Amino acid sequence: MHKLVGSWNDSWLDMSPFVVHFTTSSEGHSAYQNAISILAGRRIDARNRFGTGKNFTVAPKSVCFSEIPLHNLARMADKRGSYGIGFRKEFLVQRDGGPIMYAYKDTAQAKSLRGLVAKAKNQPDDPIWKIAPFVDQPGKYGFKEYFYEWEREWRHVGNFDFNEKDAAFLIIPEDLHSAARGFFDEAEADNIGPNYKCPFIDPYWDLEKVKAAFG
Repeated sequence: MHKLVGSWNDSWLDMSPFVVHFTTSSEGHSAYQNAISILAGRRIDARNRFGTGKNFTVAPKSVCFSEIPLHNLARMADKRGSYGIGFRKEFLVQRDGGPIMYAYKDTAQAKSLRGLVAKAKNQPDDPIWKIAPFVDQPGKYGFKEYFYEWEREWRHVGNFDFNEKDAAFLIIPEDLHSAARGFFDEAEADNIGPNYKCPFIDPYWDLEKVKAAFG
């Protein structure tokens, strides 16, 4: 079993030692199909730009994760689907990933940052692009509102490569756990794909079932 030695503190249930990436449906592919593609290729593609300056083509594309506690995964699953992959926070930090920051729209901080990215809109090597993808600007934009702090988002600039041993757990509906375990075991035996021997977690489990998955 996978132990969480020194990682799970029952008095800090609003914190998590992990970050998660949920797969969603896109371009005619289901969330399940996209999850299989990621796990087989051992890469999460950076497909979109985020943060301050995201409308400039020079802004780098990023991969998004969430630090949401594992017994609250249902919040994300309701929005994104029931498939994903989890990593330890330190693994992302080692890859220059990290939690995003917020500069609320129309504040002095937000205006200053927007000015810096505007000056660098034709300079992809400007240091501001190391920071801007990690700073969102919540607020009202016309008839739309952007307030997603509850997602506790982390990001990694560029494609995110990993191997099967880097995964702390997979997010899979409980009724598919046995089939998924067999699928990965067979892939390893036939030498046609990686085997994810980490725990599987259903995003709708409560705290006790999540903890039990880790032993």
